[in-house]
Amino acid sequence: MSSAEPFVLTAPLNILYQDQYLVAVDKPSGMLVHRSFLDKHETVFVMQTLRDQIGQHVFPVHRLDRPTSGVLLFALSADIARLLGEQQEKKQWRKHYLAVVRGFLAQGGELDYPLKEQLDKIADKFSRDDKAAQHAITRYQPLQQVELPIPVSKYPAARYSLVALQPITGRKHQLRRHLAHIRHPIVGDTSHGDGKHNALFKDNFNCRRLLLVAKQLQLAHPVTGETLVFSAGLNELEPLFDLFGWPVDEHYYQQQFAAYFLEEKWQKLP
Repeated sequence: MSSAEPFVLTAPLNILYQDQYLVAVDKPSGMLVHRSFLDKHETVFVMQTLRDQIGQHVFPVHRLDRPTSGVLLFALSADIARLLGEQQEKKQWRKHYLAVVRGFLAQGGELDYPLKEQLDKIADKFSRDDKAAQHAITRYQPLQQVELPIPVSKYPAARYSLVALQPITGRKHQLRRHLAHIRHPIVGDTSHGDGKHNALFKDNFNCRRLLLVAKQLQLAHPVTGETLVFSAGLNELEPLFDLFGWPVDEHYYQQQFAAYFLEEKWQKLP
């Protein structure tokens, strides 16, 4: 979706979970979380839409980039927002993503590659641009592959991988930048991706979005301590996955995340 095209919401937001303390939704790709003077033409936002939908004020506790779809959590009071913020600071949340990337990614691993803070020309015009690169870690694991008989660039066919991702840190555009760094950019990424492959998906599959989904979020309930696991759908990507012969069953992805992103590895982090 072009930034010049206003987002149109055709159905109510899909609420994944709600109680008296918090609410989780499945954010559509292309929808801004809140108002921004950088996108003055937009009139539809998750915060305002959700507020009107449930009839009460919501407090953002994290964010997703506009083109990314998936699990987005809100608190229903300032006190709960503070508690959830403290959980994030202590790295107690577990986030799992799915991405479709260019090429066959041979094996999984952990990328520890510092990222220089990305500044917006307008919003950050008074910020210093000489800060040192920030620590950034992403775990990744290829799950599926597909080769399409469609010429692209100098190659007679196009190859793609479905990758599970776990960001350990939360830098701006971390997953997009890390995958571009290992030369497997996410399809649909107009900032760090490959324009020829983006065009292939647009022309052949009418797919114009970033192929990145915040698939699962796990955390402890800030009041009860109960383990909560929220899972977003594939939504408009499901027909594409079917076409490629990739799983669409939710249980499959839960198994993959549990198998490749073992909890004990967290205990070894600095």
